[in-house]
Amino acid sequence: MTGMTLPTTDELATPDGRVLRYCLYGPADGVPVIFHSGSPSCRWKRPDLIGVMERSRLRLLVYDRPGYGGSTRQPGRSVADAAADTRALADAYGWGRFGVFGGSGGGPHALATAALLGDRVARCAVLSGIMPRPPAPPEEQVRSSVTRNGAGVMEKIAAGGPEVPWVPGPPARDDPDAVARLRATFVESIDGWVDDTLAFGRPWGFDPGAIAVPVGSWRGSDDTAVPAEDEAWIRASVPGARGYEYSGGHIPGVDTYGEIFGWLALSQLTAHDG
Repeated sequence: MTGMTLPTTDELATPDGRVLRYCLYGPADGVPVIFHSGSPSCRWKRPDLIGVMERSRLRLLVYDRPGYGGSTRQPGRSVADAAADTRALADAYGWGRFGVFGGSGGGPHALATAALLGDRVARCAVLSGIMPRPPAPPEEQVRSSVTRNGAGVMEKIAAGGPEVPWVPGPPARDDPDAVARLRATFVESIDGWVDDTLAFGRPWGFDPGAIAVPVGSWRGSDDTAVPAEDEAWIRASVPGARGYEYSGGHIPGVDTYGEIFGWLALSQLTAHDG
C-alpha cells in the first residue's frame, strides 16, 4: 500500500525466542513508559493520540502483545506473562525505572506489571480498565466471535465509515495509514485478541493487593463498553488506587490523555507518592 507514513516499527527477540514488535513515541529524553494497548489494538496509534504523546514529557514504548500485529503468538499466555515481556523491553533500553499505562484490555496487563515488577515500576495508569471475567467459551468459539466482530468493523470501513465509529470523520478507506491501523487491529491480530479473551477468563496470575506503587484509574462518565463496577473493582482491589472520572465514553479526548500522561510524568520525581 503506497502513501503510508506510519511510525517506524522495531523488533525485540525475547529470551524464549519470540519476537515483540513495537514503536516509540514522544521525546527521546522523556520519562520512560511502557504502553499496554487495548483488546484489540496495535502499536500504530491515530494522529490525535500521537500528537498528545509527542507533546508529553514521556518516552512511550507501545508494543504489540503476543499474537498482535506481527508479535509472535504465545498460546496459553496469562495476564501475568506481560510482566516478563515488559521487563525485556525495558532492559533493551536500559530503563531501570519506568511507568506503565494500560487502556481497556491493556489495563490488567499494566496492573500485572506493577504487581510483579514493583521494584522497577514507578507509576501505573489504567484507562477504562476491566476486572476479571467469567471463564470464556472454548477457543474455537472465541475465535469465531472475534473474527466475525473484526469483519464487521472492516465492512463498515469499506462502506465509507470513519476510523472511529462514534467520531465523525472522512472515510477511513481513503487513508492508507488508517486502513493499515485497522487491518493490523481487526484482521492481522486475531490470535492476540483470542488469547486476551481467554486470559481474562482465567486466573490472572498476580495479586492486585500486592501492588505497592501509585495507581491511577480513569473512567469515562458515559462509557458503555466497560461497566462502572470494573473501575470500582480496581480501586477496591489495589491498595491506594485513585479514581478519576472524565466526561465522555470508552475512549477519551486528547485532554484526558494529556492529563494521564502528565500524571505518569511524575514518575521521575518519586515512586512512592500518590
